[in-house]
Amino acid sequence: MPDTERAALWRQRLHEAEAGLTRFLAARGGDADLDAWFSLQAELFADLPLSSPDTPSEWQRVFFRGQALMERFLISRYGEEVLAEWAASIAEVHRTVEPDHGRGAADPIRRIARQAELYGSTYELDEPQGPEPATTAALTITHCAIWDYREKARSNGVRLTLASPCTYCTKAMSANVRAKGYEVSYRLSEDSDGHGCHWRATAPSTVQEA
Repeated sequence: MPDTERAALWRQRLHEAEAGLTRFLAARGGDADLDAWFSLQAELFADLPLSSPDTPSEWQRVFFRGQALMERFLISRYGEEVLAEWAASIAEVHRTVEPDHGRGAADPIRRIARQAELYGSTYELDEPQGPEPATTAALTITHCAIWDYREKARSNGVRLTLASPCTYCTKAMSANVRAKGYEVSYRLSEDSDGHGCHWRATAPSTVQEA
């Protein structure tokens, strides 16, 4: 992806995550810790690189910091079990802001691939060729570089709440695919190349026929 597209995707991911957390807190009504949330929002948006909108490394820094802060905010107040609820709230935002490109099941799979590419992960796409929207599409990530980035951040003093990025990522990606109207399955892997995963999105009618 060109730098402009990378930066735009980092911004969109930050928007989805923050707006999703707002939806999550609104659903909790009076149980929401709004004072702490407003304070956190101020921290999230304190030093946005608005003077360099097409610099992906700067937006990556902002997103990663924001993701870590939001995870800590949620888990410290409501427990790790609410991550699935947050992911579902994010997916509702994702459903409206992520463009549909008319590729069928390949659209949500390519979104996962684009996120993997942001970190420099190694992956392979498996999607039908041709003009018709795909009823099924798959992605295999053979080396997930999110792990590399997290460990580098941890060594530089960034406080991470989750031991594994997969704890949140699998919930978030699954919710996003379902929000776009597709069935989803995934499988995690770990070998000498590092951590990886396999994803498949399938049109509901295809699942029923099978």
